[in-house]
Amino acid sequence: MRPSQRAPQDIRQVTLEPGVSKHAEGSCLVKFGDTHVLCTASLEDRVPPWLRGLGRGWVTAEYGMLPRSTGERMRREANAGKQSGRTLEIQRLIGRSMRAVVDLEKLGERQITIDCDVLQADGGTRTAAITGGWVALQQCVGWMLAREMFETSPVTDQVAAISCGIYAGEPVCDLDYAEDSEAETDANFVMTGSGGIVEIQGTAEGKPFTSDEFNRLMELARAGIVQLLELQKEVGAA
Repeated sequence: MRPSQRAPQDIRQVTLEPGVSKHAEGSCLVKFGDTHVLCTASLEDRVPPWLRGLGRGWVTAEYGMLPRSTGERMRREANAGKQSGRTLEIQRLIGRSMRAVVDLEKLGERQITIDCDVLQADGGTRTAAITGGWVALQQCVGWMLAREMFETSPVTDQVAAISCGIYAGEPVCDLDYAEDSEAETDANFVMTGSGGIVEIQGTAEGKPFTSDEFNRLMELARAGIVQLLELQKEVGAA
């Protein structure tokens, strides 16, 4: 039995609350159980220097954890003078996930930045950030459409993410910290509404996992992401 008493295929209780930021063009407070992430989308009428004059835009992301998002206080990375490798990896993953479902030429020479701030961490912060980040992105695009910045949305599809792993010899979906910290295999899956795969990150923490086990993790991920996509639709983001 899992520590949370969930069945192997059960995801945690997930909520998506759009429109929580007064100032941002798009926002969403996403909760995967006890993992809470505030996602905001900010529009700028500029692009990175290497994109200037090319007639297309850019979607990027920044990710961070508040000092008491974990059991013990974490030092702010700003005070350390640099971002950790983990932070850079996660924010690049979020950015890739968003760009996979945006027509950058239709966006024009504008940049949307998705900021993902972890308020409370209990496993799966990057997957929660992607799932909530897309809602914030969609809200931002809706704000732009209302101001006739383009005729049709540059967002081409939904995107969501979930973690799966092998815990106590059993493939399970949506790991919380108790499972993630002891998992034999840990993987993150990012998929689109049409079923496309954006990215898979999978690591054996102990013995290597088999093809059959990977296929089972993929099945669990697909089923879990279908539920997340439906939640995105329920809050009016899709």
